[in-house]
Amino acid sequence: MSELRVYLKVESLRRQFAAYMGSPLRGRGYIPLEGTHSLIIEIAPALAIHRVIDLALKSVPDVEPGILYVERQYGILELHSLDMAELDAAGQAILDGIGAKATDQLRPQVLYTDIVESVTDQHAVILNRNRDASMILPDESLLLVEMQPALFAAVAANEAERVAPGLTLVDCQMIGASGRIFLSGSTEDAERARDHILKTLEAVEGREK
Repeated sequence: MSELRVYLKVESLRRQFAAYMGSPLRGRGYIPLEGTHSLIIEIAPALAIHRVIDLALKSVPDVEPGILYVERQYGILELHSLDMAELDAAGQAILDGIGAKATDQLRPQVLYTDIVESVTDQHAVILNRNRDASMILPDESLLLVEMQPALFAAVAANEAERVAPGLTLVDCQMIGASGRIFLSGSTEDAERARDHILKTLEAVEGREK
């Protein structure tokens, strides 16, 4: 039996997050564009993700896979399309094929959040040496959010950009034991993004464990 851990729809990818998803470090398959809709799935055991992608692509051949990743414990698939109806159909084929409902996924848990105001130049340098997206500048505020499962970092990053487009996406770690996002800009924008992220994650339906 396959365990559905994440069934996440991300509507209308924002500019920075779409660019991040298309970067060489993240985009291993077909590259999404700004405005594309995304469906991200995590499943266990890890190799079952190949059955998941088979169900999706045979049902709706026009959806494009951006990420197919088998990690230590879980398999991860990202599909995208400009047509949300296509993604819904592909998602339903997956759910039917594994005998699951979208609400069988795990609810996200926020592990940590903070806003570091006016980061020092040394702090900015070491962040920039380890980031996968854009650069933080000294004296900007840094929004940090950590959550489980890790894939919910994707919707957190995208929704933050939706409500506070002036923020810079510094990094989005969405695969692993926990997900982490790093966003920089004004403190006001960081507070607005933090509040919206927490509200968005709180609204996700699913099981506790």
